[in-house]
Amino acid sequence: MRTTTSSRGLQPNVLGTFDTIVMAVAGSAPAYSLAATTAVLFGAVGVGGPAALLYCAIPMLGIVLAYARLGRIDVNAGAAYSWVGRTLHPFLGFLSGWALVFSTTVFMVAGSLPAGSLTLSLVAPGLADHTALAAAVGACWFLVMLLVVLGGARLTVRAQLIMSGVEMLILLGFVLAAVAHRGYATAFDWSWFGLAQFDGPGGFAAGALIAAFYYWGWDVTSNLSEETRNSRQTAGISALVGVGFVFVLFEAITVAVNVLLTSEEIRRAGPNVLAVVGQEVWPGVGGKLLVVAVLLSTVATLETTLIQVTRSLFAMGRDRTLPAALGTVHPRWNTPWIAIATVGGAALLLFAAAAAAGSVQQILRDAVSAIGLQIAFYYGLAGIAAVVAYKGLLLRSVKNLVVGGVWPLLGSAFMLWAFVESLGELSTTALAIGLGGLLLGTVPLAVYARKGSDYYRRPARLDAVRALAASAAAGAATPGARTGGRDKSYATDF
Repeated sequence: MRTTTSSRGLQPNVLGTFDTIVMAVAGSAPAYSLAATTAVLFGAVGVGGPAALLYCAIPMLGIVLAYARLGRIDVNAGAAYSWVGRTLHPFLGFLSGWALVFSTTVFMVAGSLPAGSLTLSLVAPGLADHTALAAAVGACWFLVMLLVVLGGARLTVRAQLIMSGVEMLILLGFVLAAVAHRGYATAFDWSWFGLAQFDGPGGFAAGALIAAFYYWGWDVTSNLSEETRNSRQTAGISALVGVGFVFVLFEAITVAVNVLLTSEEIRRAGPNVLAVVGQEVWPGVGGKLLVVAVLLSTVATLETTLIQVTRSLFAMGRDRTLPAALGTVHPRWNTPWIAIATVGGAALLLFAAAAAAGSVQQILRDAVSAIGLQIAFYYGLAGIAAVVAYKGLLLRSVKNLVVGGVWPLLGSAFMLWAFVESLGELSTTALAIGLGGLLLGTVPLAVYARKGSDYYRRPARLDAVRALAASAAAGAATPGARTGGRDKSYATDF
């Protein structure tokens, strides 16, 4: 296993357990996901939003388990890019990494536009729907987060603790207030969690892709693995805790929206749905508070998304599957500064395109669906990779078979089925972005495969039996390694 030193690579042991849980929750961006996607999900499945979130969470946990198990045997900032390439095929591994890079870059616009619009709604409400101005303000937020990420993992997590902490307090307060609220537009119905809410397999797949976008982002813990203490266990556990927490929060608030707002109010509210429902629960101040929560969540998830894309580009540059300069680390901050600058430049070009593309709501709708396609693609491949890597251990116990084989494989099958089934349901723009982005990745794949990167020529096969045996032998040889003093560079820890 390659070792990373602070002089040549990312700085190890910067993040502790609590830090990575916070990053997993922030990566899923609870308030932003609810604001940007609730109306989109309602348009796809009506009041079946709670069902879509539930039935997507079950296979999603299979993918989380796959990531946790793969992270135990290969600590790599590229995560799925490395794992899929070393188990299935380097071409598929590269496309997995490329799908993350492309989808996160598109998300820079999908996330920054609402940040700009929300900022305007707080200071100049009449300008909130001005797409070009929202793009300009959103670009400013994006550049601030770019500088924070450039400053290193320690600065990043400290900023995240503040933003996500305030966001969670507001959202949890809203949930409690919604439970105590007396008036409602629609009576609660358990059928909202049933399969009957979906209009056939195509409608179910469309809802599943949108629900996948809700959860997406928890895997930032794996991209941070080279900078995390005891990351072979920490990254996976943090992802499980983070997904479990946001699942409960998503369900509670989606049910509250169904109960408190009419169908027409949800459609009319669009990405402002949380502000509308907040005003319903807390007249006068509720809408503003939830706008603040969404703004903080949006800015926070821009930060985690920047980490994902820049760490992935760093790993790909280090392996020479993209320009080697992307693997360059700043000597002071230990961050992949060229990758960060490259993402910044690409995103700013997309901001300019978005400013002339149309309404914020339409851009969000197409971007969410396109990103959902790419999420389903690389999550699906990662689930299969986990089963292949652990094939020698699956039959040793029932737990290994279920947790390491059946569940990740079902999660993978679900993601890939949703990818294929939704192709006939999505708009032309969403398909062009989603599929076109994947096809675009074949260009650098062909160029750098021809140049002879070792990633393509001599990939070290990932096998759990050998990797775990080697890890156990190393642990036995250095018994003090696990009991040494705590590194004081952690921002926080349990």
